[in-house]
Amino acid sequence: MNTANMLRLVALAAIWGGSFLFMRIAAPVLGPAVLIEYRVMFAALFLAGVAGFMRLRGKGVPLDLRRHWKHYLILGFFNSALPFLLFAYAARTLSASVLSVLNATAPMFGALVGAVWARQAVSGRAALGLVLGTVGVSLLVGFDHVSERPGAFVAIGAALVAAFCYSLASQYAKSAKAVAPFANAHGSMWAATLFVIPALPFFPAPGTPTLGIMAAVLALGVVCSGIAYILYFKLIEEVGTTSALTVTFLNPMFGILWGALFLHEVIGWHTLLGSAIVLAGTALVTGFLPAFLRAPSTAQGK
Repeated sequence: MNTANMLRLVALAAIWGGSFLFMRIAAPVLGPAVLIEYRVMFAALFLAGVAGFMRLRGKGVPLDLRRHWKHYLILGFFNSALPFLLFAYAARTLSASVLSVLNATAPMFGALVGAVWARQAVSGRAALGLVLGTVGVSLLVGFDHVSERPGAFVAIGAALVAAFCYSLASQYAKSAKAVAPFANAHGSMWAATLFVIPALPFFPAPGTPTLGIMAAVLALGVVCSGIAYILYFKLIEEVGTTSALTVTFLNPMFGILWGALFLHEVIGWHTLLGSAIVLAGTALVTGFLPAFLRAPSTAQGK
């Protein structure tokens, strides 16, 4: 991975880690439904602008709704609308650092869903990873003061279901017809915008947003969704899916950092140890090894 792609990877991790910061700031004021409707709508509008710019340069990526509308609806529901709503619901109670670590369990759920989908037995290494992940989450939330707040365990459950939704979306995407990555992002955000609308009457905004709150919402939609998708798909194009997924291991580090810097969240021993155990479990389940731990290749040449 060259320097430019390494910078893209770190920037993406910093952006996605920041999404939990912005949700933690805005969710208690706007509520989950209003917040996420803003998020996906701003992301869809931003991506529509990017699509228009690409079209002017002769590099347009058509949505082709007649062929792919069902695909966008499925992806928009499981990869955006439902998990975003669940994380926003959890953000009213949980800290940004806890949310970012719970999000890191998505690859573990993905491996489990993939094994069930393919009707294959879970390997011993993957089983150990699942046990470690469970221990890490239990340690993280069991010793964190947020677990004492009213509704904390419901919020933790919501965040874990959100991570599970990502695993379902990932498994579906592997078996779905090939669609251009940018079209996936663009089409799924418009679909998510439609899906969130019915939830608005059930979760009205409990407060009046300030200029700062709306700035956080705009950043959540344009930066953490729109720009992040562009960076992610560029990484996939440059270094492949496996290397791009390294971002999973960096997100919690930034989520914890931003929470401590801007929300004064306490980083306790349980936060660091629980996060490390969750990431170790994720590495075992996914079979991921950082480049510096891989055995050197004996092949010659390129």
